Amino acid sequence: MQKVATTGNATIIVYDGTPLLATDPWIGDEEPAYFGSWVLTHRIPQNLKDDIAACPYIWFSHGHPDHLNPASIERYKGKKILLADHVGSRIHRDIAPNGFDVTILPDRKWVTLTDKVKVHCITTRIQDSVLLVDAGGRLFINLNDAGTRDCSRYIRGITKHYRDSYVLALSGYGDADMINIFDESGKFVLPRAARRPSVGAQITNLCRATGARAFIPSSSFHQYQREDSIWAQAYTTPFDAFRHGLSPGVELIPPFSSVDCRTGAVDSQPHEELVVTPRPASEYGDNWSDQLEPKDVAAIEAYFSRKEPVRRHFGFVTFKVGGREHTIRMEGRKDRGVTFAVPRGSLMTSIDYRIFDDLLIGNFMKTTLHGLDELNAPPAEFNYSVAKYADNGRAETEAEVAAYLAEYRRRAGIDYILSGLEDQSRNFLTRFAKQDTPLYKMMKQLYVSLR
Repeated sequence: MQKVATTGNATIIVYDGTPLLATDPWIGDEEPAYFGSWVLTHRIPQNLKDDIAACPYIWFSHGHPDHLNPASIERYKGKKILLADHVGSRIHRDIAPNGFDVTILPDRKWVTLTDKVKVHCITTRIQDSVLLVDAGGRLFINLNDAGTRDCSRYIRGITKHYRDSYVLALSGYGDADMINIFDESGKFVLPRAARRPSVGAQITNLCRATGARAFIPSSSFHQYQREDSIWAQAYTTPFDAFRHGLSPGVELIPPFSSVDCRTGAVDSQPHEELVVTPRPASEYGDNWSDQLEPKDVAAIEAYFSRKEPVRRHFGFVTFKVGGREHTIRMEGRKDRGVTFAVPRGSLMTSIDYRIFDDLLIGNFMKTTLHGLDELNAPPAEFNYSVAKYADNGRAETEAEVAAYLAEYRRRAGIDYILSGLEDQSRNFLTRFAKQDTPLYKMMKQLYVSLR
């Protein structure tokens, strides 16, 4: 039978008679992510684990540990590992020397796996990637965490040739990013997730952006378990939220379902809910009282001194570790900076392995903004400059970042320009129209209809 099934956080299993391809297989109840902060919401049934293990092809969208988990990946030696053709080739460089059989897929070209299944990989400038899967003449658009940045028109140009199309993507209230943010007075900055924005409206916009007829929730099934991050559980998205605000004409397929590629029949497989027991940070190598050693301070200073966009636009970055503050002075405005309160163990691991993004997403590190409304706002775009461009793309100087972005602009064409306009529009809306107000929603809908 030809079918496509979903399970786990962001795993898609493609069958052509037998299991053929699995995407982002994170076995999250056994191998937590983000320094032990995240696990799955539901256990992957054993029959699906067996099917994942039987797939000859494994595709990884990007390097976040809820997609490419360092422990999970060891299961897939001997498989054909498929990767996007990203600038910097971070994942390829990291895993190929360790005995993995790696193939880099050409960007924006179809690759045949069998006579009835082919795939099409699209890179984005944030070091994430999209995978289109044609299985028996049905199109599955796996956006995972990438969204439609730099590729919405391109994808619609492909989707229009298919009668049946499905989009799978991250959606929800928005906790799957850094939300442990404080202002200079020490007040917690209430995240957008606290307002419980319409998930159905997000899904509708994703279907319009891609031209898909149906939506399958994916890349959205995590929960918190560390004692110092479990507070964020209040901002995760329940299953019933996916239907709220959904527009007529958009078909919502339940999570953990399979689609028969011959008939279109949908079969939902129950998954056991995973109930977590709060885990101490020490179980994952973190002790909040541990202090930095002189060699640690030197390594942190060297790490950030190489990030030229941050160095030039921030006045300081301070790390509060074990009750002591260590400040790195930079060249930007003296009142613009950020303070991170973080345990030594995970901090130094993130510095040593260049995975600073994992600290932000884990939501146990406390981030205080100084002279900033948000950490990722221009001109420095802290997280992009540190994690996306530098850690993963190997672009650390401003000249390297410019060349990096120029390559993605070349690949994306007009979509790159439109995404840039969307970013500018979003910054404008954030400044002048609060999110989830009627004005914001009206302007967002206008943008979606025009792109």
